[in-house]
Amino acid sequence: MTETLVDGLYREGAPILDTTAPTGPIEQRWSERTFSARLVNPANRRKLKVIIIGTGLAGASAGATLGEAGYQVTSFCYQDSPRRAHSIAAQGGINASKNYRNDGDSTYRLFYDTIKGGDFRSRESNVYRLAELSGNIIDQCVAQGVPFAREYGGLLDNRSFGGVQVSRTFYARGQTGQQLLLGAYQALERQISAGTVAMYTRHEMLELVVIDGRARGVIVRDMVTGQIETHLADAVVLATGGYSNVFFLSTNAMGCNATAIWRAHRQGALFANPCYTQIHPTCIPVSGEYQSKLTLMSESLRNDGRIWVPAAKADARDPREIPEDQRDYYLERTYPAFGNLVPRDIASRAAKKVCDEGRGVGPTGLGVYLDFADSIQRLGKETVIARYGNLFDMYQRITGEDPYEVPMRIYPAVHYTMGGLWVDYDLQSNLPGLFVVGEANFSDHGANRLGASALMQGLADGYFVLPNTINDYLAAGPYKAVDDDDPAVAQAVGTVRSRIATFLVAQGTRSVDSFHKELGQIMWEYCGMERTEEGLRHAIGRIRALRASFRADVRVLGEAEELNQSLEKAGRVADFMELAELMCIDALHRRESCGGHFRAESQTSAGEALRDDERFAYVAAWQWTGDANPPTLRKEDLHYDYVELKQRSYT
Repeated sequence: MTETLVDGLYREGAPILDTTAPTGPIEQRWSERTFSARLVNPANRRKLKVIIIGTGLAGASAGATLGEAGYQVTSFCYQDSPRRAHSIAAQGGINASKNYRNDGDSTYRLFYDTIKGGDFRSRESNVYRLAELSGNIIDQCVAQGVPFAREYGGLLDNRSFGGVQVSRTFYARGQTGQQLLLGAYQALERQISAGTVAMYTRHEMLELVVIDGRARGVIVRDMVTGQIETHLADAVVLATGGYSNVFFLSTNAMGCNATAIWRAHRQGALFANPCYTQIHPTCIPVSGEYQSKLTLMSESLRNDGRIWVPAAKADARDPREIPEDQRDYYLERTYPAFGNLVPRDIASRAAKKVCDEGRGVGPTGLGVYLDFADSIQRLGKETVIARYGNLFDMYQRITGEDPYEVPMRIYPAVHYTMGGLWVDYDLQSNLPGLFVVGEANFSDHGANRLGASALMQGLADGYFVLPNTINDYLAAGPYKAVDDDDPAVAQAVGTVRSRIATFLVAQGTRSVDSFHKELGQIMWEYCGMERTEEGLRHAIGRIRALRASFRADVRVLGEAEELNQSLEKAGRVADFMELAELMCIDALHRRESCGGHFRAESQTSAGEALRDDERFAYVAAWQWTGDANPPTLRKEDLHYDYVELKQRSYT
């Protein structure tokens, strides 16, 4: 490890390697890995304990599958029911390469589209496995009764999504996430009834227990009583989603947080590519400064809706009064091959650009039109209602405008995070016994996630990948028995109690939400759609000052041993502040543009993201080194044998 600080902010350490990834022909790697992994016989599975944190698509499917396999599973969620996990909010669909439309789709094309969509910053082996398993997910969900849309003849229907030229997205109107989660939830509940899964709702993980270098359990807080509990096992699985709420305003549910993965990071788990955050182009614009979250309008709307702004600046006319020759369908003009279906990062920056030019619409000027007039005329209103009716109804309830009559107004908003805890091909972090699935890990999407791939990854990880890799680790178990008296357990409990006490004794003058909102404003301004070296350094300084102010001046009402949402928020925001600083350091060190990470200093003459493959074709995995020490950067080089690294083009 070098002793000198890089940029005055971090040190560079030894590379990190994925030693579990198989070699050989890419189409054989997953089958080779499943065959070479050690197995656990059914009698021994009953002796092994697995903890799963989170009950979204990845967590619920993993819990159901591992429970059915015979392991002793303990599952936790902070919601009042597993079916209230944020996966339920996903709208547009789930990708799979079944080629039902006979339009040239294949496993390889899904693999290539995903690698290209991520701007060539993801692993080939992981992405090919995801594409390979995608068809199995659809079969699994159909067998569970998920009501996918069907064509007149009864076959499953497909639609298009951004970043591709084929129709591979399976959907259930605009509520695909809800229907998929209900399927996984029912499978989980079956195992709860069978006694293989113990379910703890309204419990929040506050610390990871590491004993002899292995993840062996968690410390959780009963959110109703405030009681601190210890739960121990042979392995721990984190399925807690992403960290978009670091921006305060995002499309995530307000309870979504990063505490589970951040506490694991502080215990030694590497955090990979934290600066890779996705700005979704199709959200309802901000309506006021007191707003607490943003609402996503599914990307599926871009399948039939057309995006435009007035050709002239500051044109405040009713959009229905603006003739065709005075409209700029800017995505269709700039990217004729893909049009409105360019990837999310490109569509978001394009919307920002036309608004910066003074051609944005709506009261704030931060909006563009998503217009269905052509589709209603071409397809008929009833067809549009059948495809998108619940989304149109939601938009009308929120804005008071009828999107069947007046074009929707949309603007980019923080949505998904491609970064997360580093995992190997087996989905195991660098901490033995700690597995990370779904959005909580970094593994499949590179610098930008294609639409309809989040549900695909979550279910692939939970139903098919983790059950075939965690067995290789558990085959060496059961591991040495530990109990609540172990010094490492006692230390973890003490850390949690001390942290809670620190929040409660501060007795400052500012609410937790006021700090969170200020943090979000810093992040959106300097680490949002466009980043600069000057802005990122400014943000780091402001975040550090805000953290100091938070410790001295936060006011948390109530007591520890009771229902206390102010206390819950305090812990989450404290973790967000530490994560935010690392996000800015990561964005500063990566002096290239790729996917959702756009450095103003690194762009083509046409204003597109300009990668630097010679210097930055790697995963940036960050190691925690203590509160008072700078983080350490460990690089995992990315190698491409099946795709050619080249500038992305959607024209």
